Amino acid sequence: MASRESAVDLPFHLKGNYEPVREELTTFDLPVDGAIPPSLRGLYLRNGPNRVSGVSPHWFVGDGMVHGVRVENGKAAWYRNRWVRTRPFEDPSAQFVRSDGTVDRSVAVANTNVIGHAGRIFALVETSFPTELTPELDTLGICDFDGRLETAMTAHPKCCPVTGELHFFGCGFAPPYLTYHRLDAAGELVHSQEIDVPGPAMVHDFAITRRNVVFMDLPIVFSPELAVQGRFPYRWSDAYGARLGVMPREAGAGGPAPVQWLDIEPCYVFHALNAFDSDDGVVLEVARYTELWREGPESFTAATLHRFAIDLAAREVVERALDDRPIELPRVDDRRTGLEHRYGYALSGASSVLDPRCLVKYDLGPRAGARAAASRTEVHDFGPGFAPGEAAFVPASEAAGEDEGFVLAFVYDQARNGSDLVILDARAFGGPPVATIRLPQRVPFGFHGNWIPDAP
Repeated sequence: MASRESAVDLPFHLKGNYEPVREELTTFDLPVDGAIPPSLRGLYLRNGPNRVSGVSPHWFVGDGMVHGVRVENGKAAWYRNRWVRTRPFEDPSAQFVRSDGTVDRSVAVANTNVIGHAGRIFALVETSFPTELTPELDTLGICDFDGRLETAMTAHPKCCPVTGELHFFGCGFAPPYLTYHRLDAAGELVHSQEIDVPGPAMVHDFAITRRNVVFMDLPIVFSPELAVQGRFPYRWSDAYGARLGVMPREAGAGGPAPVQWLDIEPCYVFHALNAFDSDDGVVLEVARYTELWREGPESFTAATLHRFAIDLAAREVVERALDDRPIELPRVDDRRTGLEHRYGYALSGASSVLDPRCLVKYDLGPRAGARAAASRTEVHDFGPGFAPGEAAFVPASEAAGEDEGFVLAFVYDQARNGSDLVILDARAFGGPPVATIRLPQRVPFGFHGNWIPDAP
């Protein structure tokens, strides 16, 4: 890798706190400032790209590395970071695209998210099968749910808090371009259905409600030209169009379910905050880009919080900007996934997600209909030289209110070139942290993670 003296010539994802770390560490009894709430018992995990060679052509393609902190009995029991030992990690010659042009879904970098479901932990990337990990972050291997999964698995599955089912989809470069799947609460793959879309768009996220599944078919499209050049192979397309698709959940239980598609203004969405059913359809709230990657996939513009109110009977979508500040990586209390929510959290930067400065809490107010309620915000600014990553909300108990709990995030400290796990009180969001867990090394800016609580 280039020396620090020449770091100015490196792309953003290989310098500063994006630079990959080189060591796997295990450290016990971490120092803590403040007091860890005794109700927190579990794992805080975060995944992100960390190329073992130290060099990669794009932020999205580095080897996956999971960072984890074990919290129990008011203590930070351990920190671990481990590369996800996928096939290309162990054998760099492993080819995702075979000689006959088909893809091998067991070849993956598993660098985008890490989730728990039905007592198992999975590292995810949207091109391939999930990779199962142990609670100590060792790699167990590829999972295809006993051969039932034949497509990729999104890095953004949604767990229904009512049924315990895990909803997800898989994208392809060739037909089928989009396939919907559902795991039951026990982790068995019980339903798969092809969704008809016109081409190989990059569908990164979706949403569920109590009654529906919501797809976003948007104009970032696979580019063979970029793929041949060895670049990240997606680009904006004026010709593709933009639309939202709403599919009834229950209809899919007994066979193929119909999808109602509604056109919207061209835009792109990496991440949804949440969705819920309304009197006349569905409300979907997202971090929306007006445009992205027109000239190529190396730069990022700013996204803002945005609402789509989908009227299924009138076949119309009413759009509304909820805030004008740059945000990304929006989250809600997972107990509100697919249900009406009041609060949300997001990462905010000076101009885009690449320059993180603070965390934002949104209070969307009591709902009075799909078009109601502008947002009120509260900011937690960590101060000069500190930069947070994605935040996750953890309830104080299962019976706690929607904002009665804690917000956890890794925070980079530029002065010491190190990182902390910071715990905020959601109801005193702008105030001092409840606890700061000092980590033994830097956690590079990455993508997504989750709190995995201990079993009751």
